[in-house]
Amino acid sequence: MTDTLTVESTTTMTDWTALATQAAEAARAYAEAARARTAEAIAPQGKIDAALADKEQRLVHGFAWIATTAEALAATADWSARGKAAGRHGEIEELTLRVGFGEYLAQLLGGVPMSQSEIVRPGELGLADAAAALAADAAAAQFLAHGNTASTRAALAELLAQGLVPDESLDDETLDMIRDQFRSFAADRIAPKAHEWHLADDLIPDEVITEMAELGVFGVCIKEEYGGLGMGKLAMVLVSEELSRGWICAGSLGTRSEIAGELIGENGTEEQKRKWLPALADGSVLPTAVFTEPDTGSDLASVRTRAIRGDDGAFTIKGAKNWITHAARTDLMTVLCRTDPDTPGHRGLSMLLAAKTRGTEAVPFPDEGLDGSEIEVLGYRGMKEYALSFDGFAVASEGLLGGEQGKGFVQLMQTFEGARIQTAARAVGVGWNAYDLALRYALDRKQFGEPLIRFPRVADKLVMMVAELVMARELTYSAARHKDSGKRCDIEAGMAKLIGARVAWSNADNNVQIHGGNGYALEYQASRVLCDARILNIFEGAAEIQAHVIGRGLVSARN
Repeated sequence: MTDTLTVESTTTMTDWTALATQAAEAARAYAEAARARTAEAIAPQGKIDAALADKEQRLVHGFAWIATTAEALAATADWSARGKAAGRHGEIEELTLRVGFGEYLAQLLGGVPMSQSEIVRPGELGLADAAAALAADAAAAQFLAHGNTASTRAALAELLAQGLVPDESLDDETLDMIRDQFRSFAADRIAPKAHEWHLADDLIPDEVITEMAELGVFGVCIKEEYGGLGMGKLAMVLVSEELSRGWICAGSLGTRSEIAGELIGENGTEEQKRKWLPALADGSVLPTAVFTEPDTGSDLASVRTRAIRGDDGAFTIKGAKNWITHAARTDLMTVLCRTDPDTPGHRGLSMLLAAKTRGTEAVPFPDEGLDGSEIEVLGYRGMKEYALSFDGFAVASEGLLGGEQGKGFVQLMQTFEGARIQTAARAVGVGWNAYDLALRYALDRKQFGEPLIRFPRVADKLVMMVAELVMARELTYSAARHKDSGKRCDIEAGMAKLIGARVAWSNADNNVQIHGGNGYALEYQASRVLCDARILNIFEGAAEIQAHVIGRGLVSARN
């Protein structure tokens, strides 16, 4: 199956790790040319013209995808360098590096897929000369010629068939232990029952949530003084990734507490922190994020749900919210609402910490002034989605986050970085779930007397699944490290989510294809993973929103 001599002789002659660093810089130079071209189009006077940015969406979004691809290459080059320095960079790591770099460099030159039918190419962006310079770069040329080849893919497939995986170590004993712990938990307590829960559209059982709470899932980033683990976003990413590898809904349970914990931890009064954070951390209070409305979608500054303040300082909420995850079985709602109807846009919005009664299957919304109806969905079950109706729902005066009106939008924006990094981690976990299922099926299923993995078109799919997962994973880890350093990372978080969601969907689709007709059958897990993967490109900011934020943000940063 493998031209071993060709692969081995090329490997011994070439330092692929050093070449990766050089090629990543060449890719970044290409992305800079794309940035300059985009700036000319949407910021001709040095400042972004919003109307031009909307008109030139394909250019702005194409640049965002180019820049994201370049940063994925850079993050993967760093992974290779760290592994090599620690003596962990062996054959499987080198082959993964070569295949991944060969593919993504070729995409930069031939066309980066923004979706299945939207391929952004150098010529249409006015980047023909920059593309020629990238192709002529010595390091990039090596990967283009000897990276993603039939022989490297076949050699990598042989190693994957043996159960080997590329280096996962984070060079930190505690973080590596966290990965191992949550991988075991997900394999033992989540994965065996996930498909049954999905098909029955059941909530994740309370006893599993209790076990997750005991492991610290809901307080990873909450400070120790408030009962949390006091760890950073990188630890949170590992927890989310491994739980989502078992089932995305398990990973997503932590997202609710992550958002609420960060909102309160960064913006709450001391009384609010002491009241809510310990209960969030130990899982005794389950929160839900109540932001989206039926007619606003990603345009949160246009939120219309009203919170009217009485003479006693308490609020009553009136309005409708949509796509609220885990709304019934929760105890706390973080509600973005308009407290100043005379102030348009985001300045009239506030965030309320609205305590509620946990619902039951028989009575999902027992509180006066609050009702909801379930939205039936293809996947992402286990918590359920709801449309909520507020009609005079009461919130105590101390429920105003931070004690200040008009700060809700700004407070929420501060949490988007962490939420999007965590969503990228969930995407990586879902992608690994798809790969795990596909590999097992390709090894077990025989056609014409051979396991499926012996057929190059099947093996190639598995190889690309792993190569892209490593790149998406390392970009996600890079964003988490950036966040942990205390720096603003909205662009880095957006990039990680953008590419992570694409990879998760691609892997889920390839998993179904490898399963053939069985992949389309409800009884096979491949069908569930496909449905779960599809939501990742939509929630926490759709791919188009992410690309717009990235493109505009990078142009603004340099103009």
